Amino acid sequence: MTTLKAGDQAPAFSGVDQDGKTISLADFKGKKLVIYFYPKDDTPGCTAEACSLRDNYEALQKAGFEILGVSTDSEKSHQKFIHKYSLPFRLIADTKAEVATLFGVYGLKKFMGKEYMGIARTTFVIDEKGNIAEVISKVDTKNHAAQLL
Repeated sequence: MTTLKAGDQAPAFSGVDQDGKTISLADFKGKKLVIYFYPKDDTPGCTAEACSLRDNYEALQKAGFEILGVSTDSEKSHQKFIHKYSLPFRLIADTKAEVATLFGVYGLKKFMGKEYMGIARTTFVIDEKGNIAEVISKVDTKNHAAQLL
């Protein structure tokens, strides 16, 4: 779905996290950022993906990565998701799909014959200079951290 590819400048996004605090690409200048887009809090695939990142958070940090999740869920939903699964990273409450649209991962989806608008599960690795180093569109939710490491 996304047209962004390795080598492209990452979109200069800005959104609010689970606590209502503004977070933007500029906050990660000089750091490697993994920004992962997922459809919905507390669903099987999304939970497996978040827990894979949580369980390997220390190794990801040692490799120099900061982690940031994005879905269209509300701040309150993100707070519950973070609390329930002890997630150590921030989640953007992209309720109007503005960040997802910037990255080209929000669009028409099909499930069981029905069409709806939603996020296509996609992960972007952004380097220290704000360029996209890698785009992972075939995310292995249970082994997502391994795909990054």
